[in-house]
Amino acid sequence: MKVLAQVGDIVGSIESPLSNTGYGSIQTGAVGMFITNILRLAFVAAGVYALFNFIIAGYNYMNAAGDSKKLTEAWSRIWQSLLGLIIIVGSFAIASLFGYLIFGRADFILNPTIYGPNE
Repeated sequence: MKVLAQVGDIVGSIESPLSNTGYGSIQTGAVGMFITNILRLAFVAAGVYALFNFIIAGYNYMNAAGDSKKLTEAWSRIWQSLLGLIIIVGSFAIASLFGYLIFGRADFILNPTIYGPNE
């Protein structure tokens, strides 16, 4: 009769999350991984900021009560948020396009490979 504690390797093994990232070794890919993570964080932060701006602008629009100045301010905030999202998505698309045209990989600029002195 086996007790559950006697069955080997219930939890599994723990591997380094940096070993299979696709960025090469830790020494050569750390800067590229850092830049990629900063870009992803900027895209997510811009999206969250635009979402909050849309919510606040919609609330201001609903509470304008026919005041043309408040309506204009709400529409201005909506358009500015939309324009910011278009710029963020456009920069991502342009970086992918240039990476594909110049380097042959669409993710070349967004996932840079920076080689160290040992390679």
